[in-house]
Amino acid sequence: MQARVGDRLLVHGRAVGMPDHAGRIVEVRGTDGAPPYIVRFDDGHESLVFPGPDSVVRHSG
Repeated sequence: MQARVGDRLLVHGRAVGMPDHAGRIVEVRGTDGAPPYIVRFDDGHESLVFPGPDSVVRHSG
């Protein structure tokens, strides 16, 4: 998985009825765009994220 600051990260719910979570990547801590990422989620919280197979990066512009 490769990302840049400004890309969006979508984390799909892991069980039926669990909502997806989405946010903007504000910092890339890995080498050459690799995880982990600091993500500011749409609900306002920020977290260090090591995306799993249930995550998708949406590249900006």
